[in-house]
Amino acid sequence: MIAVATSTVRSRLATLGLLAVLAVLAVPWSVQVFSGRDATFVFAWGLVNTNPPMVTTLPEFLLLYTRGLPEYILAWPLSVGVYAAALASAGVGWWTGLEDPRVTAGLLVVAAVAQAQLAWGFSIQPNRVAWPIGSVVLVTAAAVHYWAHTREAGEKGDAR
Repeated sequence: MIAVATSTVRSRLATLGLLAVLAVLAVPWSVQVFSGRDATFVFAWGLVNTNPPMVTTLPEFLLLYTRGLPEYILAWPLSVGVYAAALASAGVGWWTGLEDPRVTAGLLVVAAVAQAQLAWGFSIQPNRVAWPIGSVVLVTAAAVHYWAHTREAGEKGDAR
């Protein structure tokens, strides 16, 4: 009975870590406000513009709109690629129970830094402000994921 309870706790903690990483998909990674009225919400999967109301997926953006854009915008697909690696690491870890949470957390932090670079690039433009919400969410997801795994390791007596 004790082994089942411990296994359930481990399972819940691993699921919590995976859900923290997945939750990042639901939050805008960056919010750009133009002249205080129009906004663009940058998600991992694409952009949502308010004026005109429009959705552009990341693949569509990369194939149609990247010619002549500043280099800092490439931080967006870079951060999405690094996030995808973190999500794969967390998913495989959840499925197999074999994961080094430092790798997943580290990838999430690298994605956060890239998103901060994107927001900074937008913010130095005249009449624009960018809010790096994704950077905060990615670092929080890294902390929750790492905490869940280190707590699990502590319960097992693992020194990692």
